[in-house]
Amino acid sequence: MKRLKLGVLISGRGSNLQALIDAADDPTYPAEIGLVISNRPEAAGLERAARAGIAHQALAHPSREAFAAAADEALCRQGVGLVVLAGYMRILDTGFVEAWHDRLVNIHPSLLPAFPGLHPQRQALAAGVRFSGCTVHFVRAAVDTGPIIGQAVVPVRDDDDEERLAARILEAEHRLYPLTVRWFAEGRLRIVGNRVAIAGGRPPERALFNPEALASRGG
Repeated sequence: MKRLKLGVLISGRGSNLQALIDAADDPTYPAEIGLVISNRPEAAGLERAARAGIAHQALAHPSREAFAAAADEALCRQGVGLVVLAGYMRILDTGFVEAWHDRLVNIHPSLLPAFPGLHPQRQALAAGVRFSGCTVHFVRAAVDTGPIIGQAVVPVRDDDDEERLAARILEAEHRLYPLTVRWFAEGRLRIVGNRVAIAGGRPPERALFNPEALASRGG
């Protein structure tokens, strides 16, 4: 089986990178990580790549354009077929986004289009929502937009603060990201307008309630 080669862009600790590394350790997983790139030389995720024996490099260029040019060259040299943003905290150059159109994905810790941008968990708590979660989507030039591939939902609890909610969402991210990358690698995804059709996918059949106890008693 020929595996899809991934290029992973990071800025920090790389916990979603680790989830992808762990998934790719299974020889039946249809993708492998060919290169990890960080815009920050001190990013802990680079150490994760090193421990896993994955090619990695820091590109600490001051401008988005310079970073994009160097990253594009490195990714193409490694034969990357999908670029995965895993905690990459810098806005990408528009030319880079266009060059990797429909081959560039991101994960965001909210149920987009709700709460885009910075501190989405804080935004969710301030809005008083009962559910939050994470979204994997194809990247477009506008931040946190693009066709949605998959979402995972987590409850918001009455005693949540930003840190506790973020930790619960992150656990869901670690499950969702390898799954959606698998779908891409298996050729299951087809973009129709601003929607993604997933071959063999079907939505859950039951609704979620929060608070659940009151709903189960009919109020």
